[in-house]
Amino acid sequence: MLSSGFSNLLWLIYMAMFAMAAVALVMAVIARDDAYRAADKQNKMFWTIILGITVTVNLLVPVLFLQIAGLIATIVFFVDVRPALKQVSGGGRGGRRGGGSSSDGPYGPYNGGR
Repeated sequence: MLSSGFSNLLWLIYMAMFAMAAVALVMAVIARDDAYRAADKQNKMFWTIILGITVTVNLLVPVLFLQIAGLIATIVFFVDVRPALKQVSGGGRGGRRGGGSSSDGPYGPYNGGR
């Protein structure tokens, strides 16, 4: 029974790694090629190949070492490359548009109760 629970947990972790890599691959493909150059990151082809290999490894080759290497590449994409691409491309959905200070609320500046 314990072995079955562990294998289910391991399968869930593998599926999460696959899902993260697939989402990162889609994001890498959707981003413009010139945004990678403007953000001073590796080019679009590099990230597409690395994340494509990661998705393939997660699907076909259950070698933990390769999957962990792909997970690291996926995390680097999400933590470093994707925010830089969003910044260069003009942000994303939601968030503040234009200027404003850090004390601005949703209806204007916060004046501290004055």
